[in-house]
Amino acid sequence: MFEKILIANRGEIALRVLRACRELGIKTVTVYSEADRDAKYVMLSDESVCIGPAPSALSYLNIPAVISAAEVTDAEAIHPGYGFLSENADFAERVQQSGFVFIGPRPETIRLMGDKVSAKKAMKEAGVPCVPGSDGALPDEPKEIIAIAKKIGYPVIIKAAGGGGGRGMRVVYTEAALITSVNMTKQEAQAAFGNPVVYMEKFLEKPRHIEFQVLSDEHGNAVYLGERDCSLQRRHQKIIEEAPAPGLSQKIREKIGERCAEACRKINYRGAGTFEFLYENNEFYFIEMNTRVQVEHPVTEFITGVDIVQQQIKIAAGEKLPFKQKDVVFKGHAIECRINAEDPYNFVPSPGKVTTFHMPGGPGVRVDTHTYAGYTVPSNYDSMIGKLITYGDTRNQAIARMRVALSEMVVEGIKTNIPLHKDLMADLAFNNGGVSIHYLEKKLGIQKK
Repeated sequence: MFEKILIANRGEIALRVLRACRELGIKTVTVYSEADRDAKYVMLSDESVCIGPAPSALSYLNIPAVISAAEVTDAEAIHPGYGFLSENADFAERVQQSGFVFIGPRPETIRLMGDKVSAKKAMKEAGVPCVPGSDGALPDEPKEIIAIAKKIGYPVIIKAAGGGGGRGMRVVYTEAALITSVNMTKQEAQAAFGNPVVYMEKFLEKPRHIEFQVLSDEHGNAVYLGERDCSLQRRHQKIIEEAPAPGLSQKIREKIGERCAEACRKINYRGAGTFEFLYENNEFYFIEMNTRVQVEHPVTEFITGVDIVQQQIKIAAGEKLPFKQKDVVFKGHAIECRINAEDPYNFVPSPGKVTTFHMPGGPGVRVDTHTYAGYTVPSNYDSMIGKLITYGDTRNQAIARMRVALSEMVVEGIKTNIPLHKDLMADLAFNNGGVSIHYLEKKLGIQKK
């Protein structure tokens, strides 16, 4: 096992990784920008290194600075968390070349799954169901593009091969708008990702977003830890996640889960990963794989009892998974609300000083946050200031506990989206379960009127 790990991230995930390390008896090094000098995890870590000014391009995305911090502190491994450099194959490669262990998949696996076209091809070969679409990148010839769209059937969605985070996508409803939309998406993809390649898929009208958590070691062992429903989204960003997905049968769970685990074995996957699907009319369609720990991993930890971050660390150290698929038992229900420093209905960020901060408690309540009274939320990064997670024997109990927890949570000095979460916990469609990925935006559209 490692003696010292550098955590190449910030916010709640930096604290989450730090706690996992401390429990395993591993010393920690945190890196921080000048804006995060007073962060809780910086104070709690064994060592800390300032790696630059507030802008992430000059600090958390500065590969030489992160690796230098690992060198001067004699760290053995680097945990990238999520976001920032976590799915950057070049970073993973540089980490390895510098003599450190990257706590995540191999660079070639990150590259394979980071390109949506090659990822889809790999999944098809592994027997994972995919959305009907073009076989790889779209050709340049307009007539060929029109023919592909006709075969798929409108509406279609044009996606950037190197896209992510909801960017580089355009829905097309008619043939007349097709070629213009393809060209515009190509231009956007080149500007945003440095890669103009786009592909086409069938656009599903009312799908749910369901994802499967996997763990896979270097010894050919892979398991799935069930699924999460992440359908409550706005601008392709998740707001609420839950596990298991409401209304999903054990038979379907086993069928898709086993295919995901088998895909891990086929591509020699290492570490924690998530297969993301669109789910409509009892059919699953693979959209992408995230080669890192997810924001919403706590709901899976609640229903399985597996510490996903500790397993990431153990796998990176060369250990075998300590359990088989038959040992994974799903029990109860968990829900996570992302608490963001923003206006609850127009989502305008609300950075600033937190004057009062009171965390809820009680049975089945978990709060993952780096925030405290007196903490200043910087304007330079993602607006998430924490995650509120509740667990119950049933979904209804988990929702009831979330209602209570939200009523107890107090954050003053800045705006947060807690009022929106309170509304959603009282929403009839959400309580019934199974809303589509478009539900929240439509609901908010009605509220704006």
